[in-house]
Formats: sequence, C-alpha cells, structure tokens
Amino acid sequence: MASSAAPAAETWLLENGNIKPLSKEMRHGHGRSRTAHNVSSSSLRKKSDLTLVRKVPCSIVRDVLANLQEVILGTKLFVLFIAIPFAILAHYQNFGRSWVFGLSLVGLTPLAERISFLTEQIAFFTGPTVGGLLNATCGNATELIIAILALTQHKVDVVKYSLLGSILSNLLLVLGTSLFCGGIANLSKEQKYDRKQADVNSLLLLLGLLCHMLPLMFRYAGVGESAAAAAVTAKATLLLSRVSCIVMLIAYLGYLIFQLWTHRQLFDAQAEENEDDDTVEEEEAVLGFWSAFAWLVGMTAVVALLSEYVVGTIEVTSDSWGISVSFISVILLPIVGNAAEHAGAVIFAFKNKLDISLGVALGSATQIAMFVVPLSVIVAWIIGERMDLDFSLLETGSLALAIIVTAFTLQDGTSHYIKGLVLLLCYIVIGACFFFYNRPQNQPNGVNLGSSTDGIMRV
Repeated sequence: MASSAAPAAETWLLENGNIKPLSKEMRHGHGRSRTAHNVSSSSLRKKSDLTLVRKVPCSIVRDVLANLQEVILGTKLFVLFIAIPFAILAHYQNFGRSWVFGLSLVGLTPLAERISFLTEQIAFFTGPTVGGLLNATCGNATELIIAILALTQHKVDVVKYSLLGSILSNLLLVLGTSLFCGGIANLSKEQKYDRKQADVNSLLLLLGLLCHMLPLMFRYAGVGESAAAAAVTAKATLLLSRVSCIVMLIAYLGYLIFQLWTHRQLFDAQAEENEDDDTVEEEEAVLGFWSAFAWLVGMTAVVALLSEYVVGTIEVTSDSWGISVSFISVILLPIVGNAAEHAGAVIFAFKNKLDISLGVALGSATQIAMFVVPLSVIVAWIIGERMDLDFSLLETGSLALAIIVTAFTLQDGTSHYIKGLVLLLCYIVIGACFFFYNRPQNQPNGVNLGSSTDGIMRV
C-alpha cells in the first residue's frame, strides 16, 4: 500500500525482478556529469508510464515487461525497430541484397540511439569517470563495428570512406543544420556559445588532419621513382601511418584526461545550464546495472549483425541503385546511421542551446578522427590488412577544407543562420563530388595526374 501511494514523480529502478524507488543520492550523483552527447540523446526519449506494469503480480514477468517498455518503447524512433526482423528475413529469404542493405541501414538508426541510452544507464552505477570513459568508447560504436567488419572482409576503401563521411557529416551537415535552424528560430536573439570546448576540439581535429596529410605528401614526394623505390615508399607510408595513429591515440587519451579530470567543468557546464529545463528530465536511472549491461551486449550484437549485412551488400546495392560506393559510404551511411544523434543536436539548436549542439557535432567528429580512425588502422595492422592514413588527394582535401571552414566558423563565439547555410552548402558540394567520383574499390591510390578518366563516373 505504501508503494501505491508514492507520488507520480517518484523515480523507479528496475532490478532483480522488482521495481523500487531510486534514492536521491544515486539520482544526484550523476546529474553533473552528463555530456552534450547524453543530453542530446535524451531529447528523443519518451517518458515511460509503469503504472500498469507495477500491477503485474509475477516479478519475472513484471521485470521483462518493464525492461521492454523502457528499452524498446522508450524512444521516439521505436517504430524503426520493425526494420530489423525484416532485414534478417530479407537476408535469409533472398529478397534482394539492396533490400537487405536498405532495411539494415534503417534498423541501425534506433540501435545507435539505444546504445547511447544504455551506456548512460550503466554510468549511473559506475560513477561519472567510468561513465565518461564508457561513453568515449561507445559513443560511435556503430562506425567502429562497421569499420572492423569491413576490414575483416578486406574492404579498406569502405572503411576509409565511411569514417571520412562521419567526420564530414558531423562538421558540415550536423553543425551546419544546427546553426542554420537555430539562427532562423532565434532571429531576435544573439546566439552565443562557449568557445573553450570548440577550441579544444578544433585543435585535435587539426592534429588529426596533419596525421592524414603527411602520409599523402610522403607518397606524392616519390612521384617518378622506379617501381622498386615506389614499393619502398609505400611501405614507409604505411609505417608512418601506424606511428601517426599511435600519436593520435595518445592525444585522444590526453583529451579524455582533460575532459574527465583536469578540466571537467568546461564540458559539464552545458548540462548544468539546462538543469531547470524539461529536456533534461530523464536525468535518472530506469534500468538496473545488470539489466542495462545485458541489453547493451544484446543490442551491440544486433548492430554487428546489421553492420555485416551493410558491408556485405554495399557493392551490389551500388550497382543496383546506380550510385557509387564512395557516395553511399561517405554520404548515406553517416546520415542514416547517426540520424538520432543529429536530430538531438538540431532540436537543442532550435532551443538556443548551441553548447549542446556543438558538443555533439564536434565531440563526435573528434572521437572518430582521433579514436576510431587510428584504432581501425591498428586493428588492420593486427589482422594483417594494409590500411594507412593516405586517404588520397580528394578525400584528404575534403577533410582539410571541412576542418578549416568549421574552425573559421566557430572563431568568434557567436552564431547566425548564414554560418550554418555556408556549412550546409559546403557539404552539398562535397556530396556532389563523391556522387560523380567512382574509383574502383581496392585500387591503389595512383599519382598519375594526367589521366582524364580514372576515378570519374561516366554521365
């Protein structure tokens, strides 16, 4: 009777088949450690009403139903979960590999958001530091899983394209859409943001750009050499890339120490500013530790399965749709795979909370450039694949221009819609470039600038 009289605003914890109130100490301990990524993801979640679930007499059934309601129905994207069984069915019934690709891509959208939700739930019990490390490694789990699976299938170009596309998407599409929509929605207000966090991310991105450009210039310095000398240059480029990746991982480790220990206030301020806003009302645990961990393992396995479908069908889909693999990997994969995260950033830009939007876009781009890319090179090294940081002239040039344009855009600490419009137009131009660019997969990055047809799609 006492539990039935509890107020509606009581926080409930699901664990060991029981639904019990969450203590204020546990609730308060996590509140100040939420990152922009966590706050942004919460904008797509739905508040669950467990009134009917609490009336179920059997504790096991009650626990299962409550978990299903929180995990499956707790997101506004829950309708997209239907694509997952259809993707599996299409794979085993041979409906068409392009159907498998499309359905798998749609199914990855809610899974990426749910993995973010589950890592945040685990962080309630592990503390802010471990939770931050967990978020730093799982924040772009989809991209990392796709990259590793593509490497096991010897599709190095797909790995490079997809990771490059994720960086470009965050810097130009997500950030551009956020600044544009935020500027249009707040024409009467001056939009400001904290430059400190943007400066740190921009600095790391420039370091990553340097590590990408040096292998490219290293190879181009050997133009005109003999075949034997070219082979030596290629080997030296690979070794330089691996050393650069180790340096990038060290820099990322320093970034984590900076973010989680020495200068945490720079990254927590954005969440504290929104403590009174209804968008952060889900700052409470709704799953127990082992429940969240089990769901995280299960959903990661499903992400791996769908990612394997995506990687295995991308070439056939390219031929079926008449679109180059480069365009699918650079444009379509990042847009659909990170749709939930991107939507959250735009939502907060509408509400004039640019610190959160910038934290999502720049934080995700930094994580991919300084963690996922070098880790992919290290994994390729371990499994015997020759993956380096030489992303060819077109890809590296696009990355360089995107980082430089973004850094100039964020230099004054204020924003208006024209900045977002320029970033979006840059993304459209780069997207058009990759739409017409169709270099054959696994072809060495040549340096013959005299060819008029190599790598250009006939129209």
